[in-house]
Amino acid sequence: MAGSGHAAAAGPAHCPEAPPRAARTPGQQGARQRGRVAPERAEGRRRRPSRGGAGTATMAQQVEQLRADGVYKEVLREGTGPLPDFRDGTKVRTATAGGRGGGGRDRARRACAYPPLPPVAMVMPRPSSQATFHYRTLRCGDEETPLDDSRTRGKPMELIVGKKFKLPVWEAALRTMRPGERARFRCDTKHVVLYPLVSKSLRNIAAGKDPLEGQRHCCSIAQLHDHCSLGYPDLDELQKNPQPLIFDIEVLKVEAPGSYQQDPWAMTDEEKLQAVPLIHKEGNELYRQGKVQEAAAKYYDAIACLKNLQMKEQPGSPDWIELDQKITPLLLNYCQCKLQCEEYYEVLDHCSSILNKYEDNVKAYFKRGKAHAAVWNVAEAQADFAKVLALDPSLRPVVSKELRSLEARLREKDAEDKVRFKGMFSQ
Repeated sequence: MAGSGHAAAAGPAHCPEAPPRAARTPGQQGARQRGRVAPERAEGRRRRPSRGGAGTATMAQQVEQLRADGVYKEVLREGTGPLPDFRDGTKVRTATAGGRGGGGRDRARRACAYPPLPPVAMVMPRPSSQATFHYRTLRCGDEETPLDDSRTRGKPMELIVGKKFKLPVWEAALRTMRPGERARFRCDTKHVVLYPLVSKSLRNIAAGKDPLEGQRHCCSIAQLHDHCSLGYPDLDELQKNPQPLIFDIEVLKVEAPGSYQQDPWAMTDEEKLQAVPLIHKEGNELYRQGKVQEAAAKYYDAIACLKNLQMKEQPGSPDWIELDQKITPLLLNYCQCKLQCEEYYEVLDHCSSILNKYEDNVKAYFKRGKAHAAVWNVAEAQADFAKVLALDPSLRPVVSKELRSLEARLREKDAEDKVRFKGMFSQ
């Protein structure tokens, strides 16, 4: 599931940029170096011999900046290799830890007990690497109540750094991690105010829903205060009473720009339009190979690209209609996949939505007729198949085959019912 950048809602949150630093004299620089906190100490570990050279120094600076801004890192397992260069478009694959490990609550108590430090601007290095990671979100406290765990959803999260993700602290944390590393980040409340909205969108994606469901065209802060409920009681409580959170993150992989395919949420409007035909083609190829579930996922991604663009247009306007006409064939392909997966009620919903706008869509009537027949809506199925013949008489052989199949199934069902009822009344 890709859920990263856009994952949640409209109106990205921005981190302030650090002001330019004045030049230091050699004496000032030396004093600064003597007073620097080592990253291993900041993370609760003893200093070890440096293996990363400049990368280690960079990470030390980043961890120090995080700590100064209210983000406290604790390494649970060290990664391997040098610190990745998070350039524009780099992709990072990560995994959240499934368990807390020994002494998890004690560590959380120590993390939550840090004295507050004066806030400083969080420096975001060159944007846009992609991180794919499992994350585990915990409330900060003795119980460490879990809120989310991407492992339970079966798919790690992917985040493209620099795409103005609504939770900038995740990007900042990932920049301090090596592949294979697992760490916990205790984040002050100011960094996680928008987490309820982000979590809602990620949960919607995992459930196969629209990540923008229930959101209007307004900024995130307005949404935060405008909505009475997010649809999840734990998120409603967190939204009402913001508090520090702990993120348990494990980096799986870091991918450089150009070495991966962007998820729809991470694309610009122009990139979405260019990607739709390619995603459509990939879906068709997967369907021909018999990979129906994978094909459905591709069609869903293409639909999501166009739906996102359509939300920015006035309903009924020429541009809105043009996008809707591109969505329709993709939605019909998606319904064909769902028919084969025996998810008939989803087919009924989508085909009905198409027919509400395009009353002469033969394919929508045919697929809806098959779905009605599968769930024993006999009259509705016969009516849809009759409409298919009225719109396109050349499909009579295909429709006749479907009607014969329906009649045969009805006879079998009647025979089974007679046997069952006979047994009931003979007792």
